[in-house]
This record gives sequence, C-alpha cells and structure tokens, in this order.
Amino acid sequence: MARTVDIGERLELVPMDQHCRNISLALYRQQIDAGSQFVVHTYSGLEGARQRVEFVARAMGVLGGMDSSSRDPVRLWFPCHAQHKMAVRRIFLEACKLPSGETLMVRPLTILDKKSNRTITAASLGNGIYGLEADGDEEGKAGRISAVAGGLVKLGEMIPSSESAERIAFSCGQPHDSIIGLLLIRALNVRAVLREQEIVASRGILSAPSAQKE
Repeated sequence: MARTVDIGERLELVPMDQHCRNISLALYRQQIDAGSQFVVHTYSGLEGARQRVEFVARAMGVLGGMDSSSRDPVRLWFPCHAQHKMAVRRIFLEACKLPSGETLMVRPLTILDKKSNRTITAASLGNGIYGLEADGDEEGKAGRISAVAGGLVKLGEMIPSSESAERIAFSCGQPHDSIIGLLLIRALNVRAVLREQEIVASRGILSAPSAQKE
C-alpha cells in the first residue's frame, strides 16, 4: 500500500542528496496557533537517512537562527514564528549542501564583493531593520549597495525602505542576523540563485517509495 503522510505544505525538495546515498529530502511548513513551523522529512528507510535528516535540521537551526525541540529535532521555527518562506527555502537548500558532521557556524554580516572589490556590511538597526554599507571609493558605491539590498529583498522577502536604498526590513519587525548573513553572499548574484530555485522547483514531488512508479 502507498504511504500517505499529511505533514503540511511542501516548500522545497532536494531529490537526490549526494551526502546520503541520494535519498530525497524535503521541507514542509505547518501552521499552528503560534505561527509557522517547519519539518525536514524523507521517506527513505535507508541506513543513515534519519541521522541525515536530523543533521540538516540542526544545520538549519544554526544557519538560519531557528529554534527546535529536543523531543522533535526535525521540527523548527523562527523565534518570531513568521514563515519567511523564501528565506527558509534558502536555509534548507544551503543546509543540504553540507556533509553530515560539517562544523556549523553562523555566517558573518560582512562579505567581500568581488564584482566591485568592496567589503559590504549589514548592521541591525532595530525593529527588523538592516542598513547596508560598503567601503571604497564613492563612485559606484550607492548603485552596488542598492543592488545588494534588492537581492536581499528578493531572497528574504524583505521590505525595501521608501526613504533609503541602503535600508531593508523584515515584515515581522524582529532581527534575523543569521538569515542576513546566509543570504548576503547570495544577494551578490541573485539572478543565479533564482535560476537555481526554479530548477529545483521543477523536479517533481517527494512520495513514498511504495507510491513511486517504475
């Protein structure tokens, strides 16, 4: 018989995890009274699959500043309980790129932009607002900061400031340094990231082995 598991809305899928025998991994969202929660899941019963799922969830916790319970380590949520759908998809994909056992670290709020040869820094200004700065000559600086801010807006579903191109904010009004650190490097080339997400989104669905056709 086919296995049917109601675990919520599927947000993202990695059809073949190269770090664990090409098992499929997926991220689901569930809505509860407190807000959104997320579940890392696989239907695979292969040896090591459960450990791999738990590692990916643990990596998401570090990379995205997400909380979890020791009783259910594959279930996560943001401290603000918002869904931050675009951001959590990227957190999941980045976590899946790491081999199990990899040392996990929060990404810094500073990145070297090789395109402009500038160091770009993000700083929390309170109430979920972040300001971007860049070093180097004034010529071209504002345009590059604006481009990176636009990338963060797209990747993190953030809100651009109507007063300054250097400021963006999370709609929840809460700080998310880990998300900004993770997305900052991707915001340097947001088109490539969006193309990657489109490719991943076109790769079928996660189903139980017994429900898969030969």
